[in-house]
Amino acid sequence: MARDLGAAQRFYGEVAGWRFRPARLGEAFSVAELDGMPVAGIGALAGDLAVAVAWTPYFAVDDADVAVDRIRERSGTIAVGPVSFESGGRGALVADRDGAVFGIWEGQVSSGWRVGSGQAPAWLELRTRDAFESAIFYGEVLEWATGRAGCCEVAYEEERVVLRQEGEPVARLDSGPVEPGSYSPYTRPRWHVHFRVPALEPAVEAAVALGGRTVSETGTSATERWVSLRDPDGALFTLTSFRTDGGGADG
Repeated sequence: MARDLGAAQRFYGEVAGWRFRPARLGEAFSVAELDGMPVAGIGALAGDLAVAVAWTPYFAVDDADVAVDRIRERSGTIAVGPVSFESGGRGALVADRDGAVFGIWEGQVSSGWRVGSGQAPAWLELRTRDAFESAIFYGEVLEWATGRAGCCEVAYEEERVVLRQEGEPVARLDSGPVEPGSYSPYTRPRWHVHFRVPALEPAVEAAVALGGRTVSETGTSATERWVSLRDPDGALFTLTSFRTDGGGADG
């Protein structure tokens, strides 16, 4: 969700190398692509819907009404929808029991949209009060770990829940100190998106030059390096790139 579609496209185009095409959802929407594959969607609706400028993950469901009913039954919140679009899809903007916002989508989904595949976002992270309890909520709402074709597998690893699809990690749920209802994005439960770029420093420099700012030090693992940022409108996201030095973790 952005305030100005053109400004958002200019920023992420320079930072992440994305190109944009019109979406079937209307003039306020565009699809970001990298090397011809879809990466993300931008909708200039933050002002119209009185919602925060933010990156929000949308999870595919077979039936939006059924998913919304499951969310209500488990004390989640329905903010918008389900709404029908001319494209034939139906979506809703919702929140889990602790207030972390996410979306659901019923309709056609390109295989290129799957997190962790191709040019799509590298992974998603849920920062929440209790990762195990949240995994139960999302598992029941989104039918994780049900054994049906295409569903995700869930594992508890090193005090966090890891979500995999076809063996590849696509999301992790981390327990930690959070404050449900907090106005601070650093303390309230939330989903956080990680976008992969070829080289970290040039992308971060471009973001800062275009009005964004870093909000973390550079993190490092055995295989990747990453930095969290805000775009000019305040949306939080993380840029990550593979390490090329072959070194071990130092951060």
